[in-house]
Amino acid sequence: MQRHAFVRFLAATACATGMLQAVPASAQQYPTHPVRIIVPFATGGSADVYARFLAQRLPDLLGQAFVVENRPGAGAVIGTDAVAKAPPDGYTLLLMSNAHTVNETLVPNKPYSLTRDFVGVAPINSSDLLLVAHPSVPASNVQQLLKLAKERPGKLNYASSGTGTPYHMAGELFKSMSGTYLVHIPYKGSSGARTDVIGGQVDLMFDATTTMVEQVKGGKVKAIATTGKQRSSVLPDVPTVSESGVPNYEATIWLGLMAPKGTPPAVVARLNEAVSKIVNTPEVQQAWARQGAIGMVMQPAAFDKYVADDIHKWQRLIQSARIKAE
Repeated sequence: MQRHAFVRFLAATACATGMLQAVPASAQQYPTHPVRIIVPFATGGSADVYARFLAQRLPDLLGQAFVVENRPGAGAVIGTDAVAKAPPDGYTLLLMSNAHTVNETLVPNKPYSLTRDFVGVAPINSSDLLLVAHPSVPASNVQQLLKLAKERPGKLNYASSGTGTPYHMAGELFKSMSGTYLVHIPYKGSSGARTDVIGGQVDLMFDATTTMVEQVKGGKVKAIATTGKQRSSVLPDVPTVSESGVPNYEATIWLGLMAPKGTPPAVVARLNEAVSKIVNTPEVQQAWARQGAIGMVMQPAAFDKYVADDIHKWQRLIQSARIKAE
């Protein structure tokens, strides 16, 4: 009986050891089938563009297809909630932006919380925004725009891709810091907002430099200013908002990947390594620089902290300026 018990003990030990060894092995085999990247924004915006950029290149490193799925709506809440409720296995990822860190304060009754329900995978890039005006607006720089806005309070309007998006918050920050009143016109995506500014239905827009620069070069809109600390390498002749009459103004858009909380750390690390390798490729860095974007590389824990810090940054602005969701 003792011999049989010992044999059973050895068998159980071997089984347990095999199970322990299977965890890292399965992570190394990840992914074994296609991975979804859910973009909670409409097609055509920078989040959609860079999600597809990664989806084209990740299969070369990880051996499986990455499929982009756009699920816009409710200020990015619909698509984001779908990822929060997905199995934490690495096969459903969220393409997020600082719209999400804004929404943590601006939309308090969401069915999810970034810090509670998600884990950071990797940042992607950041870029300055570009303040543009339709050619019919009688202002070609910030000083002229401020004068016009103060002469016509509430008469000028600006488009955004939706409440709480970086484009919206850039406008609210501009209003708060310049003491002007511009009417916010939210759209369900950046493409519609951009189209109406180009068409003259809306006066102004803060947009990603990466997607609006060609419209400036084509003469369809006027570049008023860029929103970074320094002038953009893409439009070096265009001054920043800060140097043009609103000191210390700064607004950017940044993008990253997150996964549902509980996703195995080894899977997160494998994804982080692949994304970082793409971002660090010299050809990618050069191509993004020509578009006005700067690649970002962080380990998952550092990216989690970056997200938490950004939540607090926008929380202070939203509360002090008493910004409300529309």
